[in-house]
Amino acid sequence: MKYTTQPITSICILFLIFALGFLPSCTQDSNTPKGPIVEVAFPASAEGENLDGRLLLLISTNEDAEPRFQISDNPGTQQVYGMDVENWASGQTQTFTAEAYGYPVENISDLPTGEYTVQVLFHKYETFNRSDGHTVKLPMDRGEGQQWNRAPGNLYSTPKKINLNSSSKTPVKIDLDQEIPPIEPPEDTKYVKHIKIQSEMLTEFWGRPMYLGAHVLLPEGFDENPNVKYPLAIMHGHFPADFGGWRTTPPDEDIDCVYSARFDLDCYNKIVQQEAYDFYKTWTGPNFPRVLAVEIQHANPYYDDSYAVNSENLGPYGDAITYELIPYIEEQFRGIGEGWARFVYGGSTGGWEALAVQVKYPDDYGTCYAACPDPIDFRAYTLVNLYEHENAYYEDGPFRNQLRAGRRNYLGEVSSSLKGMNQRELALGSKSRSGQQWDIWEAVYSPVGNDGYPKRIWDKKTGVIDAEIANYWKENYDLSYILKRDWAELGPKLKGKIHIYCGDMDNYYLNNAVYLAEDFLEGTTAPYYDGEVDYGDRAEHCWNGDHTQPNAISRLRYHTMFIPKWANSVSKIAPKVADLRSWRY
Repeated sequence: MKYTTQPITSICILFLIFALGFLPSCTQDSNTPKGPIVEVAFPASAEGENLDGRLLLLISTNEDAEPRFQISDNPGTQQVYGMDVENWASGQTQTFTAEAYGYPVENISDLPTGEYTVQVLFHKYETFNRSDGHTVKLPMDRGEGQQWNRAPGNLYSTPKKINLNSSSKTPVKIDLDQEIPPIEPPEDTKYVKHIKIQSEMLTEFWGRPMYLGAHVLLPEGFDENPNVKYPLAIMHGHFPADFGGWRTTPPDEDIDCVYSARFDLDCYNKIVQQEAYDFYKTWTGPNFPRVLAVEIQHANPYYDDSYAVNSENLGPYGDAITYELIPYIEEQFRGIGEGWARFVYGGSTGGWEALAVQVKYPDDYGTCYAACPDPIDFRAYTLVNLYEHENAYYEDGPFRNQLRAGRRNYLGEVSSSLKGMNQRELALGSKSRSGQQWDIWEAVYSPVGNDGYPKRIWDKKTGVIDAEIANYWKENYDLSYILKRDWAELGPKLKGKIHIYCGDMDNYYLNNAVYLAEDFLEGTTAPYYDGEVDYGDRAEHCWNGDHTQPNAISRLRYHTMFIPKWANSVSKIAPKVADLRSWRY
């Protein structure tokens, strides 16, 4: 008889299991979900349709607001769990278990037992059959600027107190009994006009009607001077519900003061109203340059704006804005219609966009003023060097890994990590669909994946960077690198047009990328860039070049800062035959 060691080993192991009591109980069901079980019934209001989207379970210990308004990157954030839902049909129930990804407590089974205010929200997706052959499911903007917690048509539950117990096998049942109502569009006034056009380029790409909009502020005397043609002042930035910072009446006397935690200012709401009214008086007063001021609406299925460039995932937004929307505005409101007479400005997202369109469309825009721009050099993608670091979340060491910071204040005190910021987004939406900051950078800058969604620049859970995707970003959207690579061609077109401003204690470390870009710009020759890069001492996000006022004030004065600045310098870039006088009445 032949013997082997396998039977003896197996018997020994089995004996030890019985002897030490390690054998699982026969009464335990391995399929029993771990953690509190929350069941959501198919909404009665959706009878007759199947639903796609992201189902969010929101859990809060704070009664100051609904849980849907309490998810943030700050230490005071409340809890969210998310799960994708496809083809949700009448009669079906969706169940939150340990499979749902959460932030900041990742697994629902680790949620402490206790009483919470609980709410569920369903963020609706629709199906897009794009011209690139991909079919994707995404949340279309519905007039709110891609805000999942405010999007019209989204379904949610009335918040209620619930005891959640990780050991309970009795499901908590919640009904989606509310629907967010539509948003009324703003009405035209004497000075502010609202336009909306269907973009042929974007409609073709997305396979359904797609629109671009804008709020246009007409200059004083527009109707009285029918033969004057005007320059175009384009402010880039996040989705504007109406023309921002504009008010034709004095501040309300009977409103309650609202404290601003960001600026540590009481009655900041009254300050905002006063600044808006002061802008109206300046705009209509003597000696202010008469231009058309424009704020663009380009919300899309990934974010509240498109970053104003062409993208594999978002489509040709750069071309659509530059060659469809801008000419339409100029035609409707007597714009000059030449590149030198269009200038762009903005802060943060708008700062990146201002520099990006100037770089990518050098002949179509005359000057850019980029304040606190999103990373313009990906060697400083906030605190990540996409070309040298292997992991975005951790600084690696031989015996420990250090989390990278995501947000600081002017003293350097850190309130968020890059990992936490991305964990929040992953809970809100898979496949770059959270509608948040890191996901939109990925959607704009990345190539399309095989599934039709953006390829990840890094693994959202681990932070491991994909070097191949990083190189794609470098060649297509690293503005500092592109300027350096193409300066022989771009330099003559951009001379005198680039102006960048950033606080040296920017909350998101955006000044680091500006330093790197400045190193190149200041070393340029043939020609020298002949622009401006300036920093605010101890200034946070989003310092915009005003050394005389704190951020709380200067952020409200973009139009009154940059329009006169451009008007006073336009003669340096305008053709000799350009009309620089008729619009200065």
